[in-house]
Formats: sequence, structure tokens, C-alpha cells
Amino acid sequence: MLAEEISTQLPLSLRGQLIMPGDVAYEEARHVYNGMIDKHPAFIVRCADVADVIAAVKFARKEQLLVAIRGGGHSGAGMGMCDNGMVIDLSLMRGIHVDPEARTVLVEGGCTLGDVDHATHAFGLALPGGIISTTGVAGLTLGGGLGYLTRQYGLTIDSLLEADVVLADGRFVKASATQNPDLFWALRGGGGNFGVVTSFLFRVHAANMVQGGPMLWPLEEAGNLLRWFENFMRTAPENISGFFAFLTVPPGPPFPEHLHLRKMCGIVWCYNGPEAETEAAFRGIRAFKTPALDLVGPLPIPAMQSMFDGLYPPGLQWYWKADFVNELSDEAITQHERFAALLPTMHSSMHLYPINGAASRIGRKETAWNYRDAQFAMVIVGVDPDAANEEKITAWAKTYWEALHPYSAGGAYVNFMMDEGNERVRATYGLNYSRLAHIKAQYDPNNLFRVNQNIMPVEQEHVIT
Repeated sequence: MLAEEISTQLPLSLRGQLIMPGDVAYEEARHVYNGMIDKHPAFIVRCADVADVIAAVKFARKEQLLVAIRGGGHSGAGMGMCDNGMVIDLSLMRGIHVDPEARTVLVEGGCTLGDVDHATHAFGLALPGGIISTTGVAGLTLGGGLGYLTRQYGLTIDSLLEADVVLADGRFVKASATQNPDLFWALRGGGGNFGVVTSFLFRVHAANMVQGGPMLWPLEEAGNLLRWFENFMRTAPENISGFFAFLTVPPGPPFPEHLHLRKMCGIVWCYNGPEAETEAAFRGIRAFKTPALDLVGPLPIPAMQSMFDGLYPPGLQWYWKADFVNELSDEAITQHERFAALLPTMHSSMHLYPINGAASRIGRKETAWNYRDAQFAMVIVGVDPDAANEEKITAWAKTYWEALHPYSAGGAYVNFMMDEGNERVRATYGLNYSRLAHIKAQYDPNNLFRVNQNIMPVEQEHVIT
């Protein structure tokens, strides 16, 4: 009977597409960015508008279906997909409206970072967050949002002004500082736990041409570079940022042939300031030690934020492990050096993203994001095109993380986590978890939206604990 309702009744409520197993579009629609994720939903509702989202949520609630929400499909853990349930797919909802006078952009829930960059760049503006342009704005934002402009303009959530949300009971509400402020608080870092966000209104910021790109050093310099990087980032002007990386140099341009497939350490820089002050901004950086490769130069912000798209196309196998970090002790640096030498594949890496500056000036209780006082968000990723290497890249990432975790601040950026269970979710939200659980009970008491880094409603928490 349910199968008949899905195929005959649900389409009557939709402008978008109902995609069933066996349909031509099904295989493409069920695949997400991480090729390690191989889930088979019972059906996919590819929504054309808010009315479709409301219809899908009401149907799922009535039939007590497992529900996953797909925005850009970039969730490392594959949280935008599920087995034997319904996927609410927002990928057709990609409308954008920029108000250059108000410096705002209205973004629908299916938009990617590249969509937004294209729209805002015409006005010399940008939304902070992200380093891959195919990243979904919804997932990026709901998890917090890290990127090149974090030190200057804060997390993506720090630019969020309001959101339109379809709740678990099918109601359509606005969340802002003045309307449903508790929901607005929870959406800023609490993930997809509280409803389907169909649009976001952001403040956008001045960012047009930047000076950016990688500098690379021999792996033997890793310890010295890490120590220098930590000290530099603690006091650097906020309009300059960069993330540290261990990497294997790709065998092609713009990298010179003598560096191809060599394991190295590096920093990918982004300076968003007056062009006349560029040389002074990088003088201290280049004084540390002459890099083996210096590709820093002028770039439009869309190019900066899509620099690694070609290296990391959809469909690679990914395994993620992450932590927040307060300091890089000598013991931690020793472990970093050890595992950098063991990089298992060309695409595998470790990144350290600075999250001080503007992001640290927001109180840890002002949004759901709990680690405002951390210095870095660390992520270890085992990555490879070949599924046969899944065990190798996963084992490296897990072992590396286990060696570093004792020196961490505790939790992790939710967008850098696999499905790691409630204990890790609690560690990530810390003292904010209890408030989130109460808000969850108010807006989604039956935990309809649970295919995520799940925050259980407070009543369920009491049953479990």
C-alpha cells in the first residue's frame, strides 16, 4: 500500500521529480560527493520549491519514514543519503538574489558555494566559507562554515541573518534574531537536526581580487613550519589567512616536474587587503624560509575558492577524522611528522584551518558552535579514486587521529566528521549540547530529522541515559 501511495499519490503534491529505484535518474541521484557512500533510498523527492519540501516532510511524517536531506551532497559521512528511506533532495532549488546596496544575498537550499561566488563576485562581495566550489551552502552553513575568509569575517554562520525552515510537522517558519530566536541559535552550527532549511539570507563582505595560492616546503621542514605557522597565525592581521597541509604534489601543471609525486608540507594563503600592501603582508611570510615552490598571486575570489575542484572531483573515496586544536605541542608535531611521511595516496592529506580572529570574537554560547576559543580545526582525510584502497586510506586516517587526539581540544567540526556516534557529537557541542537537545525536543520531538550528526530530543536523552 505504501509503494502505491508513493508512486500514485505523492507525485500529485509535487512540481519536482519523484525518483524511484529503476528510474533512469536513480543511480545518478543516489550518488554523493564521497564515493565511499553507497546507499539505496526507497525513493528520492527532488524538490522544485518550498511546497514540494512541505509535501515531502508531511508524507514522511505520516508514514514514519527514515528521512535524509540532501543539499549539495558533500557530507563526508554521506548524511544526505539513506538506505530504505526518503531523500529530500534540494538540488533543483538554486535561486540566488544579491542586494548590493544592503550587502546581502538570499540563497536557496540547493545552492553550491560556486553558485554563490558567481552571483556575489559581480558586486565585489563574497560569503566566507569553503574551499571547494561544489560544496553545498546548506550543509556548510548548518555545520558552521570554515574557509579562507574566516579570520577576517568569521564563520559562515556569523554572516547568517535569517533562514526559512520547514519543520518536522510541516510548518514553514522563519528563524532570525527576532523570529524563533531559539531555532536561529540552533541552526548556527547545530546541523540539519531542526528542519529543512529552504533558504538562507546572508550578509556578504568585500572580497574581489585576493592574493592567494600555495607555498610548498620539503617535508623535512614540517616541524619548523608548523611551529612558525602556529605563532604567525596567533598575531597575523586578520585579512590574511592560510591553511597548513601535508600533501603529495600532483603530477601536472602548475607544479614543476621535479616536484611531481613528492611528499611535501605547505600553506595555502589568502590575503584580502589593499593591493598596495600585498608585498608588506607577505614579507614576513617569505622571510621564514624560501619555499621550494611559491604560487601565490592575484586571483578573483571565485578562483581562490575553487582552486582544488579539479584535484578533488565528486566520486573519490573519502574517510575523514577531525579534532579542534588549541596548541601544537612538540609531542603533537612529532606525530604529525611521523604520519606525514606515511601519506598513503596522492589525494590524502592533513589540514589545519585557523579559526581565531573574527570567528573567536563571538561568544561560545552565542551560537551552537562551541569551540570559539580553539586555534585550529584539524582534519585528516584518507582519499583515493580506487575503492580497492578504502582499507588503506581509512586505517591511515584512523591511526593518525588516534595518535593526535590526546593533544586535541576534544570535539571536532561536524562537517569534518564521519558517523561517529553520540559521544563524539556531545564532545563537539560541549556545554551547548543540553540547550540543543531541548530545542530539538521543541521543533522535532520525534527525531524525524536524525540522518545527521544527531542531537536527540531531550526526552529521548533521558530514556537513553
